[in-house]
Amino acid sequence: MAIVPDYVKGHNLLEGKKVLVTAAAGTGIGFATAKKCAEEGATVFISDIHDGRLAKAADTIFETTGQCVGTHLCNVTIEAEVQSLIAAAIDNMGHVDVLINNAGLGGSATVVDMTDDQWNVVMDVTLNGTFRMTRAMLKHMYERGAGAIVNNASVLGWRAQKEQAHYAAAKAGVMALTRCSAVEASEHNVRINAVAPSIAMHAFLSKVTSEELLAKLTENEAFGRAAEVWEIANVMVFLASDYSSYMTGEILPVSSQRA
Repeated sequence: MAIVPDYVKGHNLLEGKKVLVTAAAGTGIGFATAKKCAEEGATVFISDIHDGRLAKAADTIFETTGQCVGTHLCNVTIEAEVQSLIAAAIDNMGHVDVLINNAGLGGSATVVDMTDDQWNVVMDVTLNGTFRMTRAMLKHMYERGAGAIVNNASVLGWRAQKEQAHYAAAKAGVMALTRCSAVEASEHNVRINAVAPSIAMHAFLSKVTSEELLAKLTENEAFGRAAEVWEIANVMVFLASDYSSYMTGEILPVSSQRA
């Protein structure tokens, strides 16, 4: 039977940092990361496209950490909403030290049956949304001469999986965007890195993925289980923190098997 480790308590790795997290509502990696950032001493501002879930996420973080987090609705496919989000975060916190780009969208379809709409919506949220947020935030970070951006990629940016061409292509794009933008940003003392999880279990994933596929993916993991979302969040916190000060343009696999 797979053993799930105990939850890792905060150690103030982000003490004094101001952190903005996209797609932070619900039960996935974004929420786990926002909560973990608060536990690590950061001031946190969260966004999502779902009003009700966003408010619930903020309430839950307050109940568990005692921190009141700022919130703002944002659809990362719309440039005006991206600009509004960043302005709201700066107004609320004074500035942004760390951006966590978590917004992404998946789906399943074979290439031969995939429609333009299926391809485009995954690309627009997952890749273009990360680009829009990065572009807008870099202007703020360049002015301050400091900052860190952490993107959420996927091991599918390297691996092949049936019915995932659009998602894999988008995540591979996030990896390339991370590397290229990091080289540019280094001149302004801004770091950009990404995590590449294999499989992290949460309620939404179980709703949109068959039990058969989940079982198959889990069997491939060395620990015989999917990651807990907070295990992904731990690595994102590391990349956001000063402990990773010499890392930029890196894609860090969060997987219990060879990436």
